[in-house]
Amino acid sequence: MNLGAFSISLTVANLEASKAFYAKLGFVEFHGGTEQRYSILKNGDHIIGLYEGMFDKNILTFNPGWDQSARKLDAFTDVRDLQKQLKADGVVPVMEADESTTGPASFVVVDPDGNQILVDQHV
Repeated sequence: MNLGAFSISLTVANLEASKAFYAKLGFVEFHGGTEQRYSILKNGDHIIGLYEGMFDKNILTFNPGWDQSARKLDAFTDVRDLQKQLKADGVVPVMEADESTTGPASFVVVDPDGNQILVDQHV
């Protein structure tokens, strides 16, 4: 199962303070900004999303259809097909993608320890 690009989405109390901290670790802003209340940071192939006031906990994020630079892949497994595979394996989404649609969609599953996993297709 290829889930696409990977990042961690962190809930932060102060976006600017968090951006400054991660800049010291070599991360640079790739997308977003203060006005949007989120910032996507990149260091090589490593991606961190910082979200101020948008989520209640940290989330593992996968983006089918994108590479690590948010470029569309020529071939990828659609988010709805990934969801169907997981459901067939007994994984029950807590938020489902509408399987009758095409294009952008997302679903969320939770691992046995309560960690949220977002599969978020933008293409």
